[in-house]
Amino acid sequence: MIKQLRVEPGGKFRIAKVDAGSTAGWKGGKAKTIQRLQDLSERLRALQQRFWAENRRKVLVVLQGMDTSGKDGTISHVFLGVNPLGVKVAAFKAPSQEELAHDFLWRVHPKVPAAGEIAIFNRSHYEAVLVERVHELVPRKVWKARYAQINDFERLLAETGTTVLKFFLHIDRDEQRKRLQERLEDPEKSWKFRPDDLIDRKRWDDFMAAYEEALNRTSTAFAPWYVVPANKKWYRNLAIATALVHTLEALDPHPPPPPKELHDIRIE
Repeated sequence: MIKQLRVEPGGKFRIAKVDAGSTAGWKGGKAKTIQRLQDLSERLRALQQRFWAENRRKVLVVLQGMDTSGKDGTISHVFLGVNPLGVKVAAFKAPSQEELAHDFLWRVHPKVPAAGEIAIFNRSHYEAVLVERVHELVPRKVWKARYAQINDFERLLAETGTTVLKFFLHIDRDEQRKRLQERLEDPEKSWKFRPDDLIDRKRWDDFMAAYEEALNRTSTAFAPWYVVPANKKWYRNLAIATALVHTLEALDPHPPPPPKELHDIRIE
């Protein structure tokens, strides 16, 4: 499943060729899907506990996508039950005046994971080549230079012990319309609705072009992008949980051995 979703380096990926309603690589029915999600959740919980106890390496999970693509839902469902001491979430909204007075990565670096941590970026440094590009908040020559700067930043993270996983949650325009309408009509969700969501929706094609270039320019061997069809929320969760479990299994974390002085202790 995961290999099918990976954007290989080389600059040939096209978003239009990906069906946002696809369940690529999964043929299970409802019961099998529910069981698989439960199994992945338990496995992720155990692996994350070992990773936290090992206290040596780091994992960064980047979640990007259009409004209503499911960034919050992914965090709520995929990371349900993990040890909150070892997982932190950073949300990147419009930069403050202080942040604008620095380079675009200044606000990002303090949020990357420390040893033993999994950090989740709900939006990220990629806003600098998406929103700022589409809304012409910076000149073209500025955002064009940022692809190389982002690659250098992520290379630094990788070379200093951080595994970087980047997920583009891909919904289509019709699915976004349905979700925005549901959000507007649901008293429990209407607080999340912003009129700016409709402004961005009008620029859908511009955003897809911006995402496509970002994916092609910044999917690398050390920080790959995965395009996750996200019209079906259960598949989105299944795909991302699978990628995380496979990543942590490959890292094979082990808690440190107990100190020698504990060997002779007997609890009476």
